[in-house]
Amino acid sequence: MKKTLLLFLLAIQVLITAAQQSTPLKIIDSKTLHPIIGASISKSKQSLSQSDTSGVATLSLAGKNTLEISAIGYDSQLIDVTFPSAEALTIYLVSTQSSMEEVTIVSSTRTNQNIETAPIKIEVLGAEEMQEESMVKPSTVMGIIGDVSGVQIQQTSAVSGNSNVRIQGLDGRYTQILRDGLPLYEGFSGGFGVMSIPPLDLKQVELIKGSASTLYGAGAIGGLVNLISKRPTTKQEGIFTLNQTTLQETNFNSFLSKRYKKFGYTFYAGASKQNAVDVNKDGFSDVAKWQSLVVHPRLFFYPKENTILTLGFTKTLDKRLGGDMLVIEDKKDAVHQYYEQNKIDRSTAELLFEKNYNSKNKFFIKSSLSSFDRTISTTSHSFKANQLDYFSEASFVINKPKCSWVTGINFLGNNFKKISGDSVYLNNKSNNTVGAFVQYTYKWKDKSSFELGLRNDYHFQYGNFVLPRFAIFHQINSHWGARAGFGAGYKIPDALTPQINDYAIEKILPINDIVKVEKSFGYNLECNYKASLGDENNIFINQAFFLTQLDNPLIAMEQPDGLVSFSSATKPIITKGFDTYIKLHLEDWELYAGYTYTLAERKYLSDNQFMPFTPKFRMAYMLTKEWEGRARFCIETSYNGYQYREDYSKTPDYLFMASMFEYKFNKHLSVVVNVENILDNRQSKTEGLYSGSITNPEFKTLWAPIDGRAFNACIKYSL
Repeated sequence: MKKTLLLFLLAIQVLITAAQQSTPLKIIDSKTLHPIIGASISKSKQSLSQSDTSGVATLSLAGKNTLEISAIGYDSQLIDVTFPSAEALTIYLVSTQSSMEEVTIVSSTRTNQNIETAPIKIEVLGAEEMQEESMVKPSTVMGIIGDVSGVQIQQTSAVSGNSNVRIQGLDGRYTQILRDGLPLYEGFSGGFGVMSIPPLDLKQVELIKGSASTLYGAGAIGGLVNLISKRPTTKQEGIFTLNQTTLQETNFNSFLSKRYKKFGYTFYAGASKQNAVDVNKDGFSDVAKWQSLVVHPRLFFYPKENTILTLGFTKTLDKRLGGDMLVIEDKKDAVHQYYEQNKIDRSTAELLFEKNYNSKNKFFIKSSLSSFDRTISTTSHSFKANQLDYFSEASFVINKPKCSWVTGINFLGNNFKKISGDSVYLNNKSNNTVGAFVQYTYKWKDKSSFELGLRNDYHFQYGNFVLPRFAIFHQINSHWGARAGFGAGYKIPDALTPQINDYAIEKILPINDIVKVEKSFGYNLECNYKASLGDENNIFINQAFFLTQLDNPLIAMEQPDGLVSFSSATKPIITKGFDTYIKLHLEDWELYAGYTYTLAERKYLSDNQFMPFTPKFRMAYMLTKEWEGRARFCIETSYNGYQYREDYSKTPDYLFMASMFEYKFNKHLSVVVNVENILDNRQSKTEGLYSGSITNPEFKTLWAPIDGRAFNACIKYSL
C-alpha cells in the first residue's frame, strides 16, 4: 500500500512538473510596438519576473493564474493565463499620458534606467524630436543638439563649415561623441563627425552635462552625447523625405526597418547636395559647396528570445569646397586663387551582442572598427591621412531588486598615418588604452538611489589613470527631487583634436614630451519640480549648478611665423554657472524655456581670464501648438549674450529665431515649411569675416551665424 501511495505521489509530482513548463510572455508598447524593458509580472502582489531587453519574461506556473503586468509610464493590466501555453503570449501595455521625464528609458547609464530617477542627469531628445528634425535639417543632428540649454554649437571654420559641440563653457574637444555607445570620433577622425549623422536614422539622442568618464573613458569632461540608432519592430517601417532650401541645399533621405521572428533589419540611405553661396557678397563662400552620401545598414539576429546579435556598417562620403567664389566656379586668375577642399571617406563596422540571463542579468559585447580618410587641398598645399579607430568592450550587468552592478573591460585606440604631404610637421602616431570599470547602484525605499563608480585606464604612453564618480538622487516628495554628483576625467594631448579655430594642418607642430595630460574634476547639484495640472497637462522645472576644474589645460599658441605649438598651462581652467529650464504642457500647447549662466575663466592668465567666444548668458525658448494630430506650428528663439574676442574686445549679443509649420494630409504624407534665422542676424553685419588680401585671406573666429536667413520645404512619405 505504501509503495502504491508513493508511486501515486511521484506520478502527481511528474504531472505537476510537466505542467510547469516555462512559458514566455512578451510585453510591448501598444502604440510603438517596441519591447518594454523592465516590465514587472506579479501574482497576488508577489513579484515573479521582469522583462528583459527584448521585452520577454519567462514564467514557470501551472493551471490558471491571474497576473498583473506593470511598467513605469504604462497602465497596469490584469490578465488570466492558463499554463503551460503552447505559444508565447504577447501583452500590449498602453502608455499613460505622463511627461517624457517620467517614461523615457536611457541606455547611457548602462542599466536602462528611468530618466527621472537616474542618479546621473541625462537629457533626452526622443523619437518625436528626431522625426521633426529630419524634416527641418535632414542632413545633420547638430541643430537640434544646439537647442538644449547649456549646449553651444560653434562653427570652427568659415570655409569648410566644420563645427563642434561645446558643453558648460568648455571647448568642443572636451565633449565625447558616441554612436550607440561606441567612440568613433576622436582626434583626426573627429573632423565633420557628428555633422554627417542624420536624425532620420536615430531613435533618440542622450546628453550628459558634466563628467561621464567613469563609464565611457577619457574625453567626457564637459559632457557626453550618445546617438542611439533605431531598432526594428514587428511593424514594417518606411520613411522617405525630400527637402529643398533657399540656400541651394537638396536632401533625400530614406529609412526602412522590419523585425521578423529570427531576423530583423534597418536600412538608412541619404544623399545631400549644397551649392556654394556668398551671403555677404565679399567674394568668399559663407556656405561651402558640398556633396555627401551616407549609407547605414544593420542586421539583427535573434537566435533565442534572450539573445540579440547586431551587425552594422556605415559608409560616409563627403566632399566640401569653400573659399573664393571665382575659384569654386572654376574662374580663378592671378588674384582669385584661395580655396580649401576636403574629401572624406569614412567606413565603420560594428558588432553588438546582448544576452540576458533570468530576465535580470545581462552580458554585452561591443566592438567597432572605423577607417577615416581625409584629403585636404588648399591654394598652396595638399595633404592626405588616414586614422584607424578600434574599440572592443565586454560588460556584465547584474540587476537585483534594490541594487545593480555594472562591470566591464575595454580596449580602444587609434592609429594616425600620413599618406601624402611631406611638408606636414605631424608624425604618425598611435594611442592605445586598456580600461576596467565598475559601477554600483543602490535604491533605498523607492525614493533615493546612489551610484558609486570607478574606472582604471592604462594608456600605453602616459600611464595609469583612476577615475572615481559619485552620484545621488532623492525623491523628496511627489513634486520635488534632488541630485548631486562628482566625477573625474582626463584627456590625452592630441594636436589633431578640434580647437575653437580649425588651424591649417601644415602649420600644426607635434606635441612634445613635456606636455602633460589634462585632468578634470566636475561637480553638479540640482533640484527638480514636477506637477500635474490635470488631464494631460503638466509642468517640469529643473535648476542645476555646475563647476568643472581642468588642470594642465592644453594651450594652442600661434607663433609669429604662423606655426601652432602646444603647451600645458600651470594653472587650471574653471567653468561654473547654473542652468535652468522649464517644460510646460497645456492641452495642445508645449513650452520649453531655458537659461544658462556660464563663467569660464583661464586661471593661468594674470588678467582677462575669460574664455574667448563663450557667451556668459544664453537663453532658449520654444513654443509648439498642435491641432488634433493633423497640423503643428513651432516657433523658437535663442539669445546669445556678448562674447570676448581674443583681443579682449566684446562682440554684440544677438537673437536667433526660427519657425516651422507641419501639415499631415493623412497617415502617409506630410509636409513641413521652415524658416531659419528669421531676423537674418549674421556676424558679417558687425564685422568682416576675413582680414588680409583676397589672394591670402585670414579668416576670423566665428561667434555668430554667417549663412543668414533660409527657408526650406520638406515632403515626407511613410509606409
